[in-house]
Amino acid sequence: MVEESGNEEVLVDDNVSAEDWLSHAQELIPVAMAKAREVKGFPGRWKMIISKLEQVPSRLSDLSSHPCFSKNTLCKEQLQAVSRTLKDIIECAELCILEKYEGKLRMQSDLDALSGKLDLNLRDCGLLIKTGVLGEATLPLSVACSSTDTDVAAYGNIRELFARLQIGHLEAKHRALDCLVEVMKEDEKNVLTVLGRSNICALVQLLTATSPRIREKTVTVICSLAESGGCENWLVSEGVLPALIRLVESGSSVGKEKATISLQRLSMLAETAREIVGHGGVRPLIEICRTGDSVSQAAAACTLKNISAVPEVRQALADEGIVRVMINLLDCGILLGSKEYAAECLQNLTASNENLRRSVVSEGGIRSLLAYLDGPLPQESAVGALRNLVGSVSIDVLVSLGFLPRLVHVLRSGSLGAQQAAASAICRVCSSASAETKKMVGEAGCIPLLVKMLEAKSNSAREVAAQAISSLVTLSQNRREVKKDDKSVPNLVQLLEPSLQNTAKKYAVFCLGSLSSSKKCKKLMISYGAIGYLKKLSEMEIPGAKKLLERLERGRLRSLFMRK
Repeated sequence: MVEESGNEEVLVDDNVSAEDWLSHAQELIPVAMAKAREVKGFPGRWKMIISKLEQVPSRLSDLSSHPCFSKNTLCKEQLQAVSRTLKDIIECAELCILEKYEGKLRMQSDLDALSGKLDLNLRDCGLLIKTGVLGEATLPLSVACSSTDTDVAAYGNIRELFARLQIGHLEAKHRALDCLVEVMKEDEKNVLTVLGRSNICALVQLLTATSPRIREKTVTVICSLAESGGCENWLVSEGVLPALIRLVESGSSVGKEKATISLQRLSMLAETAREIVGHGGVRPLIEICRTGDSVSQAAAACTLKNISAVPEVRQALADEGIVRVMINLLDCGILLGSKEYAAECLQNLTASNENLRRSVVSEGGIRSLLAYLDGPLPQESAVGALRNLVGSVSIDVLVSLGFLPRLVHVLRSGSLGAQQAAASAICRVCSSASAETKKMVGEAGCIPLLVKMLEAKSNSAREVAAQAISSLVTLSQNRREVKKDDKSVPNLVQLLEPSLQNTAKKYAVFCLGSLSSSKKCKKLMISYGAIGYLKKLSEMEIPGAKKLLERLERGRLRSLFMRK
């Protein structure tokens, strides 16, 4: 828990030098020590205060021996804080000596507060040296916060702001955080340059401050740092995840939003995703998906999508009810991004776990995924999720829900990735399907679109399109449909190219073999150079290549004899 020393602000008198403040503090130390030793009551508490007072001279000596001591405003402010604490100790000791205090409990509380102030003073003096900020001249906080970019660079203001997050009273930390938020907007690059592990640690500690305003401002800075992509490992190693998860659970609306966005970025690493699950982050993220505003909901959905990419935690996600929540997001998500993340999450969940596939089916996920595909730009993730579910539900059910027209819509209007997923789904549907099912796929209008897909620049897209066609041409009606398309044979012949990079060639051989009973198709194959390709493929022992080559060569010889 971050210690807070109250809301009072120590005012800096610019007319008094750091040396004068040092002398003042050094004069107060022996007085405070003498008064403290004179007190007879509360011996345990005063003994503790005396032991801490004995450490003050060495800390002040460390400060004053630094070359930049007289130029550094933080030194002056720290000496003021020490002087104020010493003065309070003297006053409190005098009250105890004269026994003029308002009750023992009240005085015990005051002494505990004084002991806490001394702790803070000693800690802050040490941190001031440790942070390295003493090596630079600094401005007073009120001036630093209003400095121009040039001033910031000249006075090392960023380093000073990080130092102020670790030392001083609460109000000063508020103002330092305000300044840091503004600097992050204007000069993120320099902030990241100055950033060190100790500064990350200080920020993470402030996430657990008792002040909601401090927590909110701190998570705003951490969100910017996480989104910058330069310090994820430091944030995680310094324990940011439990603090962020608590903010997602019980922070203000701004705190929840910034914490969720931070987790979204950090969860991109698989190990961090596992840690989020281990720290109990799934349930509050799911709750944000149910009840959060648009931005928080999208960020939570994306975080859960990132986590679902890790196979070993998928069952843990399911145990928290993620399947129902993601289906609800598909149906009612506020932003399109939320729906896209939900579809990606369902795709991940159904990738390899049959129990999760059955859960998605039983929760009505197929209907929601199909409805999501009706948009003008059908997304790959939803098609991929449906492809994963093909073996978990009967073909009749898929057909009755309108699966085939959606696949045609994706092949016609989707991105290349979505088209690939649709072609892959057709392969799965046809892998063990009846002739009637293959007939329905052909009649739905898939074949011309798959033939066009053979022209794609992506090798993987051409391969899956050729594979889908090869699964359909085993039916005579579908073969006729392929033959009708003037581009089918030329496109398939191009896929006979024998390079290792061309993984579609075995499917192209099968398709052309199925079409080779047609004289017209054989002539087209020969005219587009199929024989030359097939000779090389025969040498490579590609299945069906030798048989198709022989058939084409016989046809070519026969046509030569007929012309003679």
